[in-house]
Amino acid sequence: MTHRSAVALAGLLAGAGALHLAAPRPFDSLVPSVLPGSPRTWTYASAGVELALAAGLLAPRTRRAAALGAAAFFVGVLPGNVKMAVDWRHRPAPQRGIAYTRVPLQIPLVLWARRVARQGADTA
Repeated sequence: MTHRSAVALAGLLAGAGALHLAAPRPFDSLVPSVLPGSPRTWTYASAGVELALAAGLLAPRTRRAAALGAAAFFVGVLPGNVKMAVDWRHRPAPQRGIAYTRVPLQIPLVLWARRVARQGADTA
């Protein structure tokens, strides 16, 4: 079961990474202004991290480390999700709902990654 969970988490991360590369503009606006450099650089860096973590989750030898990295990554992108929620607070209800949902969604994502990490390579 954990192998499937790791593959599903890898799919989520790979899909997000690919989306960041294919359509970076919406993600640029989520980058907090306190970060140095251009938002596009951070968007592409995020894509690279997501793709690397996805690859790591697929390999039994690196699954635990990649899952722990994914948990840390999900915590790390929380400020961007908070920024989105604040920036979108005056948008129509459906968009506002999406923005507000992204913040608490980080909790199950972190827990999912930690669960995969705990089971690690045992379920290759």
